[in-house]
This record gives sequence, C-alpha cells and structure tokens, in this order.
Amino acid sequence: MGVLLQAFYWDCPSVEGQECAWWRTIRRELPGLKSDGFTALWLPPASKGSKWNSMGYDVYDYFDLGEYLQKGRKETWFGPKQDLTDLIEAAHSSQMQAYADVVLNHNYGGDAQETNPIDGQVRWTKFEPKSRKFPRDWRSFHPSVYETMDGWDTFGDMPDLCHRNPKVYEALMEYTRWMIEDMGFDGFRFDFVKGYGPWMVKGIAEYRYSRDTRLYRPFCVGECWDSDRVVDEWLMSIDNAFMDNPVSAFDFPLHYKLKGLCDQYDFDLRSLTEGTVVGRFPFQAVTFVDNHDTIRDPHNAVVNEKLLAYAFILTAEGYPCVFWQDYFNFRLASRGAANGITALVAAHEKYAGGSTSVLYCDHDLYVMQRSGTDRQPGLIFVLNNRGDAWNGRSVTTQWRTRRLTPVAWYGRNDNSKPADKWTDLDGRADFWAAERGYAVYVPS
Repeated sequence: MGVLLQAFYWDCPSVEGQECAWWRTIRRELPGLKSDGFTALWLPPASKGSKWNSMGYDVYDYFDLGEYLQKGRKETWFGPKQDLTDLIEAAHSSQMQAYADVVLNHNYGGDAQETNPIDGQVRWTKFEPKSRKFPRDWRSFHPSVYETMDGWDTFGDMPDLCHRNPKVYEALMEYTRWMIEDMGFDGFRFDFVKGYGPWMVKGIAEYRYSRDTRLYRPFCVGECWDSDRVVDEWLMSIDNAFMDNPVSAFDFPLHYKLKGLCDQYDFDLRSLTEGTVVGRFPFQAVTFVDNHDTIRDPHNAVVNEKLLAYAFILTAEGYPCVFWQDYFNFRLASRGAANGITALVAAHEKYAGGSTSVLYCDHDLYVMQRSGTDRQPGLIFVLNNRGDAWNGRSVTTQWRTRRLTPVAWYGRNDNSKPADKWTDLDGRADFWAAERGYAVYVPS
C-alpha cells in the first residue's frame, strides 16, 4: 500500500506563519518526502468553511476551493485554488497520490435562518454559495420530509445534511466526482462517518470515475472513531461480496493500544493487536499513531516514546499513516539516522511485505516476521517493553543460513546498533532490541 503522510495539523497555517500558503508549504517538502519513501498525502478539507481562517470541517461552499470572494477572503486558509491544483500535479509528478478530506455530514455558516416546519425550530439552514452549486435550505437538512428519523450522530450544533434528499445526494455525488475527475484527487478520507449512512460512502466508492477514458477506483477511508465493535460493523456494512472497491477504516482501536504501549506502565505486549482493525481486516486498516484530533487532548494523544508506536505500524500489515507534526515539528523523522521515522519508512517500503507471523510474544517482548514478496523480501521486528535492559529471544525464522542485518533501531537510553545475526540450518537465531526499544532486521 505504501506510506501515507497526514500533511497538516490543527491550525498549522497560523502556527507556522503560512496563512493562505499551506498548499505551497507542502509542495516545497515534496522532493524530500519522495526521497524518504512516502507514497501519498492526506490533505486537509479544501472547501471554503464558515470563515476564511477555517480548518475546513465547517463546510459552507463545497465547490469553492479558494476561488470566490466570500466568508472574508477569496483564498481558503490553505491557499488559492491554483496552489492546490499545482500541489496535486506536483505530487503526481513525484509518484505520490493526494487524498481529499471530505466532510459530508454537517455544514456551517448559513446565510439566513429558517424555521423548519417539521419541529418548528429555527436554524441557519439557508446557504447561497457564490459558486452557485449546491444551494441549500431547510429541506436539505434534518429533520426532513425524506426521512422520519435520522438515526445517526450529529456534530455539535451544525446543521445535519439529509442524504436521502435526492438533491443533496446528487450534489454530493457531483462534488466527489468533480474532486476525482476534475481536480485530480486520488481518494477520500471521510470525516465523521458515524453521522450518516454507510450507503453514502459505498455509493461514492463504487461510482464509475473516469481517468483518461479509463475506469478509476479511488482509495477510500473512513473516520469511525469508536470501539472495535462499532468500527467492525461499519466496515462490514460497506464491504461485502458485491463490493469492487473495498473501503478502509482508521484503526482507532490500535491507536489506543499504542497509547497504552507508549504511555502506560507495565503494558502487556500480548494484548497489542487484540480488538484492532489490522488484527482482523489488515487490508482495510489504516494504522496511525496520532492525528490532528487526538494530538490536542492528552487523554487521546500518544505522549511518550512515540517511536515505539511508529516502529509497530511501519513493520506491521495495514496502510500506515505518519502525522506531519510528529515528522517535522516534533523532529521524529531523524533523516539520515537509523533511529527515526524516516528509517522505518524506508524499511517498510523496501522490506515489509507478505503475511505476518508472531514468532514469540510475552509480557515484555514481541518478535514478528513478515514473510516477504517478490518486491519486499520480508523482515524481523523486535519490540522490547522492558525499561531496564536489552531483551531478546531465539526464534525460528523462514531464512536458513542467512545473515539478517538491522536497518532501523531505537532504545530509550541506548541507540547503539544491534549486532548482525546468522540463522542456522533450521532458520534459528536470537534477535535483540535495546531497553524500551525496537530493532528491524532484514535479510542481506
């Protein structure tokens, strides 16, 4: 699948002094990101929000990507439409995909209040966008004549779109078609999917998009921020035997397991993948350590020794997503060194192929093998949760009489390189990692 970069964080244009210039900021980093091994970008919501300095999760005009003077400015907070077009084209020239963050549940910043005759309540539901595409009134939102009960979660006090309204459905399908076919996006991240029916995501994923007269299937991943049961049910409600473009889900259950690993005393490695999306649906799991939402709350953020978590997602199955703030602002990339995210991205792209076999696991030690493919020959990953000493184990691998060399490693107090290992005639060797650390061994 490659490695995805979430190319933004909350208020990033303001924090980095790049207001209305964030698209250009990302574009400047493309050569380095390509060299590091990243294959795709998750971009922030591009549509005009309720105010000019909006992160885009309060959509006002879906079809204004920084082209019309409204809500205080022509550009969005990330820049003008032309900068976005240039970024997508530059990403494609660097053999990288670009995924759009789309907000299909709620809108904000209406131009006038209206009384909904169904419940008699007054809401800001009159939208007259300057793009003149997808104007809305009370009929576009819940409560609606098209649906007796919504049945889905609402987001704060933002008007909740009624997707059963044919005009709403048609407009959103046209919007997502336009984003793929005209703007050049390669896929979608669906925000707050608990706010509307899975059938909406399914319809967008299965639409017959055209690229250069050929059928194109975009990558699709949903933000279902909930328990393992709810995430499983959401995935299974979309992906079935008749689905020709399976949808993925962010692995929030794994995120909290990784928070336990990094932040919780005496975490048991035997529970690391229990109840996770990657443990049950590895081909539909987008794994991550933190994102723009989790990082802002210490109860949700991974606070300590995040490299342990990145080492896991960049050696395990699933589609790993690296967070911009971790990579750049918190300086975990460590370009040119073996003990940072960059070395793990390289290991993922060169070696992390094939199925997973856990060769050994106890409370403090996890040893895993990726079997490899023709393109990626496989690896051994060692994760040590002991905080006072190196830890290792003799295990039987698939490689006989082969040397395995560390290509990425880290330890809380010791970043020295682990020794190369030679397997015997049975494929057996001992593999070690430093205290509260990891090591990635690859066949050489």
